[in-house]
Amino acid sequence: MANPSILILAGDGIGPEVMAEVKKIIGWYDAKRGITFDVSEDLVGGCAYDKHGTPLHDDTMAKAQEVDAVLLGAVGGPKYDTLDFSVKPERGLLRLRKEMDLYSNLRPAQCFDALADFSSLKREVVGGLDIVIVRELTSGIYFGEPRGIFTEGNERVGINTQRYTESEIARVARSAFELARRRSNKVCSMEKANVMESGILWRQVVQEIHDKEYPDVELSHMYADAGAMQLCRWPKQFDVIVTDNLFGDLLSDAAAMLTGSLGMLPSASLGAPMANGRPKALYEPVHGSAPDIAGQGKANPIACVLSFAMALRYSFDLGDEAERLEKAVEKVLADGYRTADLMGPEGGTPISTAAMGDAIVAALDASL
Repeated sequence: MANPSILILAGDGIGPEVMAEVKKIIGWYDAKRGITFDVSEDLVGGCAYDKHGTPLHDDTMAKAQEVDAVLLGAVGGPKYDTLDFSVKPERGLLRLRKEMDLYSNLRPAQCFDALADFSSLKREVVGGLDIVIVRELTSGIYFGEPRGIFTEGNERVGINTQRYTESEIARVARSAFELARRRSNKVCSMEKANVMESGILWRQVVQEIHDKEYPDVELSHMYADAGAMQLCRWPKQFDVIVTDNLFGDLLSDAAAMLTGSLGMLPSASLGAPMANGRPKALYEPVHGSAPDIAGQGKANPIACVLSFAMALRYSFDLGDEAERLEKAVEKVLADGYRTADLMGPEGGTPISTAAMGDAIVAALDASL
């Protein structure tokens, strides 16, 4: 039986640094758990543009379609700000999402106990927080037509179109309900049905899918702006939140800061099942390329490490090993180890990107 396959696209900025720590952990699973992955590497984003004149070469896209999972670091940087929109580094990531049809973006927001005081909210509000935002990723206002900047009369007009089909809403709703069944069996759907026709359709379709296929799951509806307020007021009222592309982008970043740092937040982008029954998948940290600290050993690799834990769970059916890795991260934080983004008034032991990876590997050793 062939080993499961992974394509690593480390990308730009801190991407290669945080991905180096994930590669240590992949090596640990091979050496200590007998779990071997066939790993290949390629370019995406600015580094791909530098070599090929495009943020994602066709050959790389073809590889991504063939592997069991793609691990991505980060893309972009000020060096590429003046490029034409069509070849900006971010277009490589958007092409991966679109052509792999990764319509369901899972963004967990979990507050480890050791970091509860690091959040801007009170410990009692965020302590023990464990929610997931399911964001529709391949449609909505980021992809709808018409779009662009046009001239009308004597002024310019910027146009973006919010567009959703019934089937696009239905499939991401199913993804959220399936996830909820493995968690606390509760989904809150967020939209703006009070002012947007696409929001009315969203609410109708989510309710229909619930009533026909998932009546055992508790479903509630909330306007997205009210949802943002409730995330800041009492986030633990939620378990799984499902929402569209634009609102999911905004709400997941707000939820990220409940945990104290973007450097802690992983994500999974899942698509339709492949021949082996597992979904096409891309895993990446929520944070960006952070060019201001690239190459300095200051980056926090935990979001990238936890993204690999999500790959273990969703792409490789290794839920127990995913939990082992998550507990190793929790132990390292409980022991007081901190990268620069996690250094707060409560102190801690400052360590580099590589040292954090080493500490997680040591915690994995201790788990055996």
